[in-house]
Amino acid sequence: MSNFENGCRLPLVEDFYTIQGEGRHVGKPAYFIRLGGCDVGCGWCDAKYTWNPEVFPLVDVDEIIERAKGFPAKAIVITGGEPLLYPLEYLTDELHRAGLEIFLETSGTASSDGHFDWICLSPKRQQPPLEELFEKADELKVIVESREDFCWAEECAARVGAGCLLYLQPEWSRFERIKREIIEYVKANPQWNISIQAHKFMHIP
Repeated sequence: MSNFENGCRLPLVEDFYTIQGEGRHVGKPAYFIRLGGCDVGCGWCDAKYTWNPEVFPLVDVDEIIERAKGFPAKAIVITGGEPLLYPLEYLTDELHRAGLEIFLETSGTASSDGHFDWICLSPKRQQPPLEELFEKADELKVIVESREDFCWAEECAARVGAGCLLYLQPEWSRFERIKREIIEYVKANPQWNISIQAHKFMHIP
C-alpha cells in the first residue's frame, strides 16, 4: 500500500473522454480512468492488456484529476483491470471535491475504501465477489456466454439489495449465438434488463 502513497499515485493504463457503452449509464458522456492490474483474468476480457500492473508506471493522481476536470461532462468512470486492488479514497474524494460524479466498474473481488455515486458489479464465476460488494452494488451486470450463466446470474441476484438494477449482457464474441436466449429469458423474467456493448456497435473508442 505504501508504494501507492495512500492512493496519491496509481498504476494508470489510460484516461480518456468518451461515451459510456454499457449498463445503466449507456450513452452518457464520461471521463474514463482505467487502472492496471487484475486478479480475475477472464478468458473473454477485452482489456487483457491491463492485467499486469508492472507494465504501467505509477502516475500522480492529482494529474489525472486535473485532466478529468478539463472536460464538459461531470461523470467519471473508474475501471480496469480491477480498480479495487488499490486505495481509491484520495482519488474519489478529490473528484467529488471538484463536483464530479463517480461510477465504479468492478468484479468485486477486493474491499472498497473509495466513495462512489454508482457501483456496477460484474461478478465472475471463477472468483466471486466479496459479500460487501453485493451489498453495495447499484447495478448487477452479468456477462452471459452460455445458458449455464443464467443460473449464475440468479445466484448473484439473490445476494444484492432490493434496489439493485439487474442486467444480462451477451459476451461479445458469442453475441449472435446467445442473444435470442437472453431476449427470451428477460421476457420471461422481467426483473432483468438487457445490456449491450453499444460502444462496440458504434465503434466508439
